[in-house]
Amino acid sequence: MSTTTLPETDTRPENTEQTSDDRPEVFHYVQKDKIAESAVMGSHVVALCGAVFPVTKSAKPGSPVCPECKEIFEGLPPGGDDE
Repeated sequence: MSTTTLPETDTRPENTEQTSDDRPEVFHYVQKDKIAESAVMGSHVVALCGAVFPVTKSAKPGSPVCPECKEIFEGLPPGGDDE
């Protein structure tokens, strides 16, 4: 098993953790290049914490973030531009 660093991440909701008003409880960090594919094709993405889900909603500023994803993301080295 190998580990790779995600060069670009973004937060997206996991649709299994819903509040009563149909908003996700937390948003997860996922690979940015997988978001559009998931939203259009319905394919699943894998969050930094290991959660697997299809992208169904976008995070808004101030949205709650999965604590495990946040901890992992903050521990990653800064990403650089791959040129």
